[in-house]
Amino acid sequence: MLIIMSIFSFLFGSKQSKDSAIKRISASEFKEKINQKNVQLIDVRTPSEYKSGRIGKAKNIDFYSGKFNVEFNKLNKNEPIYLYCRSGNRSRQTAKKLEAMGFKEIYDLKGGIMSYR
Repeated sequence: MLIIMSIFSFLFGSKQSKDSAIKRISASEFKEKINQKNVQLIDVRTPSEYKSGRIGKAKNIDFYSGKFNVEFNKLNKNEPIYLYCRSGNRSRQTAKKLEAMGFKEIYDLKGGIMSYR
């Protein structure tokens, strides 16, 4: 039984490999990192959600926008990028897209802005 579990774990284990560019981090770690320097901080919520309150000087790139790829291609893929949304779902999906686009260091706020406040 243990061998079968090990095989399943190997085949279907963590989707986030050790060499993944994506790191999901807690609200306290996120706050610490974005306050250290001028960072690429992106809010992927809708414009109306963004207007209701944002973190610091975050730039709004709507996850549902048709300009999603165009806007992200304007950013530096070699610099760390910090993402958040309302609850963490859209930012997690965004992180996967950005990794596929070649971004090297992606930080995703676990639990979104709801966990940050």
